[in-house]
Amino acid sequence: MKMIKNIALAAAAVAAFAVGANAAGAAKHPEKVDWQFEGVFGTFDVESAQRGWQVYREVCSACHGLKYFRFRNLDKLGYDEDMIKAFAAEYTVAGEPDDFGDPTERNALPQDAFPNPFPNDNAARASNGGALPPDLSLITKARHDGANYLYSLMTGYEEAPIGVDIPAGKSYNPYFKGGQISMASPLSEGIIEYEDGTAATQEQMAKDVVNFLMYVAEPSLQDRHSLGLNVFLFLLVLTIILYFSMKKIWKPIKAGKNVYEDE
Repeated sequence: MKMIKNIALAAAAVAAFAVGANAAGAAKHPEKVDWQFEGVFGTFDVESAQRGWQVYREVCSACHGLKYFRFRNLDKLGYDEDMIKAFAAEYTVAGEPDDFGDPTERNALPQDAFPNPFPNDNAARASNGGALPPDLSLITKARHDGANYLYSLMTGYEEAPIGVDIPAGKSYNPYFKGGQISMASPLSEGIIEYEDGTAATQEQMAKDVVNFLMYVAEPSLQDRHSLGLNVFLFLLVLTIILYFSMKKIWKPIKAGKNVYEDE
């Protein structure tokens, strides 16, 4: 009985330590998801990325910008020039000052970067309980294991464990450092209706928007992988040619050496 009691106390201590460590800043390791873009021959899941673009427009863009990504970069997701112009026209950006020097606005053009939803950082903080929503242009590269981290974060909201107090205006997410996050759960089933008819579950939306943000962070990934493959094949063929060329060059020399040794 004493041994059982000691084991129970040890388990309770470990649990209390884990809760305390999480509250102090530790974060749960992200789930591992199989992504099509991973690996040296990885490619983008274009259909998923297109759905992710819809999720960004209808959900994420209310708080997060894409300041390093331009509308024209959507072309590699299968959108033609007219569609890209239509997407851009849904947004307004700063125009040239008028004759009196006052600021103006105009509809965005394909060459423009995605506008930030807030005019400045102070306005962003004021609208989000003091927290500054990060720009998502490079978010998948800025975070360790970025794709898995974002997926886990968006699908990982849960009730805080016993002993962890969450202040008003914050939510509990074990994948976020410290566990307390200012962003409420952004995705819930049915929050949007996919244009292609795909069921908009939380997991599906999270995966799709990660695919889109991965494309945003590295739109040339497929070109780079394709170039790498072509270079590899070129070097392989060159190596084979050089190998047989060297054998042909050295064959008579080796034959002469053998004749000399016979003499």
